[in-house]
Amino acid sequence: MSLITVSSLERITASKLAEMLLAASASGGEGIAVVDVRDDDHIGGHIRNSLHFRSNSLDATMPTLLRKLEDKDTVIFHCALSQQRGPSAALRYLREKEAAVSSGGGTEATGLGEKKQRQKVYVLDRGFVGWQEVYGTDERLTEGYRKELWEDGY
Repeated sequence: MSLITVSSLERITASKLAEMLLAASASGGEGIAVVDVRDDDHIGGHIRNSLHFRSNSLDATMPTLLRKLEDKDTVIFHCALSQQRGPSAALRYLREKEAAVSSGGGTEATGLGEKKQRQKVYVLDRGFVGWQEVYGTDERLTEGYRKELWEDGY
């Protein structure tokens, strides 16, 4: 049984994530993945190069998500505020990854065994709402931003 809980998930600030993304972009590194689990509220912009996996379809898409993230050193989950869906998705991901490793699925074929030990998983503090307040108009970090959708408090 997993010892991972929502309260034990690590959080990352928007400024720290921005710093990491800009450094990775400058170095050509692809070791970071941002997973946006917003559903119908995935409008008005998103973090550049983020993966969109709707929280309401994670049951069906978790195997794909596990494969897409297996070679990443750092994974950051978020939703609108990162209070419910983002943390829940991060927790689910960690538990599914742990289950795959313990059931023998974490072999060299999937790479999960080795990455399990060193992959860092975070939840973006204040979610996309907090992110867009600071980085919404920064095209190096945010794609598809529509300021008018956020002006009235979304």
